[in-house]
Amino acid sequence: AAALSGAMAAEGPGSLLALSSAAVSRSMGALERDVWALPGHLLRGLLPLLTVFRLERAEGAARRAGLSTQPIWRKLWDDVMKTRPPNSENITCWRKKFLETFFSNVLHGVLDVSSDWRLNDHHFSPLLHSSPHVSQLTLCNMLQGAVELTAEHNQKVLENLAVSLRILKFQHLLSSDQSIRRSLVLLLHRLIHHGSVSQVSMYSWPVPDTVLLVLILSMSAGFWRSGNALTYQSSPCGLCREKDKAQSQESAQERAERGHCDGREWSDGENQKGSPRAPEEADAEVNRCRADVCLNSVLAGPRSPLQNQACGESSSKVPCDHTSIQGGSSPRCISDQLSCHSILRKTRRRLKSAVGKKRRCLRRSRGPYADPEDLYDFVFTVAREDNSGLLDKNSTTERENAENWTSSSPGSPCTGHAGCKKRGGSAGIFSLKAAHRFRSVSTLELFSIPLTGETCRTLSNLLSSWVSLENLVLSYNGLGANIFCILSGLRALSRHSDCHLRVVRVSDVFSHMPCMELVHCILSAFPRLHTLSVSFDLKNQLEGNRPEGNPSCSEAEIPESCLEQLEIRFPREPLHTVFLVPMLKASKSLQQLSLDSATLPCSQELGLLLEALKECNPNLKKLSFHDMNLAEHQKEVLLLLQDPVLQEITFSFCRLFESSTTEFLSEIINTVKRNSSLKSLKLPGNRLGNHRLVALADIFSEDSSSSLCQLDVSSNCIKPDGLLEFTKKLEGHIQQRGGQIQFTHLRLFQNWLDQDAETAQEALRRLKAVCSVVNDSWDSSQAFADYISVM
Repeated sequence: AAALSGAMAAEGPGSLLALSSAAVSRSMGALERDVWALPGHLLRGLLPLLTVFRLERAEGAARRAGLSTQPIWRKLWDDVMKTRPPNSENITCWRKKFLETFFSNVLHGVLDVSSDWRLNDHHFSPLLHSSPHVSQLTLCNMLQGAVELTAEHNQKVLENLAVSLRILKFQHLLSSDQSIRRSLVLLLHRLIHHGSVSQVSMYSWPVPDTVLLVLILSMSAGFWRSGNALTYQSSPCGLCREKDKAQSQESAQERAERGHCDGREWSDGENQKGSPRAPEEADAEVNRCRADVCLNSVLAGPRSPLQNQACGESSSKVPCDHTSIQGGSSPRCISDQLSCHSILRKTRRRLKSAVGKKRRCLRRSRGPYADPEDLYDFVFTVAREDNSGLLDKNSTTERENAENWTSSSPGSPCTGHAGCKKRGGSAGIFSLKAAHRFRSVSTLELFSIPLTGETCRTLSNLLSSWVSLENLVLSYNGLGANIFCILSGLRALSRHSDCHLRVVRVSDVFSHMPCMELVHCILSAFPRLHTLSVSFDLKNQLEGNRPEGNPSCSEAEIPESCLEQLEIRFPREPLHTVFLVPMLKASKSLQQLSLDSATLPCSQELGLLLEALKECNPNLKKLSFHDMNLAEHQKEVLLLLQDPVLQEITFSFCRLFESSTTEFLSEIINTVKRNSSLKSLKLPGNRLGNHRLVALADIFSEDSSSSLCQLDVSSNCIKPDGLLEFTKKLEGHIQQRGGQIQFTHLRLFQNWLDQDAETAQEALRRLKAVCSVVNDSWDSSQAFADYISVM
């Protein structure tokens, strides 16, 4: 009450209405129902005096009264968060923005709810009441947030997040102990496998914990092993139990319809050899094969590794057809060519073999709860899965060896792993074959996370069947030669008819293969891609030393594709049009093309490119060149500016005027004036200076037919007096045209406007009356000092 009175006093002397509103706000517990029925003019004065708990509940009443609570939530943000959110001009709902950020700050302990009277309501549970508004969440450091969210008292919070959360981010993670990882397992299982999370992003992890990283990747792909690792507060996951019950009923119904095998076959098989358990074992073998997952429900209790092994071996012999379901995949075996008789004959032999090989592992997992080291077993097994679909093997023998990776032969991938040797058991027990397949995410992003060879093999295996994946972003992961491993997984994924991959973005410091070859590989494997972005900073000097078994794929023919956006950043590689043209010809739907940091080996290359674009890509709307020396290509620049189809052209840091004459600038202006289709012209970093900027104002003269809406002149050495002169000239043209002009946006980042603040403010004020201006408070003197320091 004292805080509320203080807030009212700060706003000025109280009127009767204000005093009444304050009194009502203090008694909302008893008066809430009547308050929501108040007319709008009374409710308007009451809303700012409510706590967050009451304000959130008042949303419906305010809407019915024709009132918006957005200004109140915005003020709450300013008072409580005390920061300006990025891209604040794009925020459409301050209520959601506040409650989502509030949830994150409370979860990570950086906000004290007692710091503001509007947050301090005994009816208000910070995490519980804000969780329905959280669509993206970031977990960081030691994953304390995961531990808190999986605590028993936050069960309802987790249920709310399972419905509302769409994006889950991990940032600056550190190594964690087993208990924290188990909390993370519970969290991912609930939010991804039984929730609505569609995107998992990981940022800035210089030295990643392999176990933790592979755990997140595997569960994002919808995989997790069986056993009690998915229990919650010592009780099995109810959602899994319900699903298992339904599947059991379906399985029983299928068995009833299918019937049992012919008795004569039993008499001809193992039954004649005195095997009383053979029918039951064979029936179990058939059922496990038909499910292909080879496991009972994750919550049906601990499963014997013996069964996992037997099933894994049998399933590797049966051809499978992987068909997808929403958000994941559900493999179904096609066992038409496999008789009950043949299964029965092999079952006991396999089981006996499995008993001998896995006795130590059986002893370890005999208890009611899985051993903590089982988590390591699963994680380090994912990278050793069957690579027959990844490595383009031609030999049947090699493929069978890869499928029988669980064997203890000297060449087995498992036997070479130090972790497996240390524990004395096979890490192959809890494999992808012996794991449940749950719902998976559709977007995976990895930023600045070094990926080792082991991790890349894991990711490759996961990608090979991740049919629900729509967006893949790998940025600065130090792939090196491991890029071929990732490509193997992607090629395997492309063979699935239900593959949904539409966006691929790969960027790194060093390129281990030519950019054009990488683009060719991906595009030939994924003709249904909509967006492909390949970006490298530097060329690897060892680029030619490709691993064995990874021949150049640039010879493969590119089928007609659905590509709409292509971005290539060359590590100072020459742009050979002869390699780019086949891609352009195959991409009739291309709408955006961006070429960055390429060198032009000869003067004809750019002309050939423009001819190819005109001939092959009639739908191209946006064309961008960045950091390419176009000083000697004035003719081609003018041809682009007069293109009747292009709507957006970017010449960024292209040295357009480095060796040009005054006539070239006039030709550019006249060409743009005659082009009625061009909507956006971006010229950052071309040293326009004051006089060229002023000349550009003539684009909007009275005799112009230009439809230009956006002009970007960032980083062009523009000073305040030049900007003011441009503004005055623009105002004159607008006046001559009777105020009719389509120009709406001007970008002015990183210009020398700080040299005369008063003149700059006057120019910006007058410009903002004409169009939307986006600029920054750039310190040009500091930038110049930085430039000198690196010379």
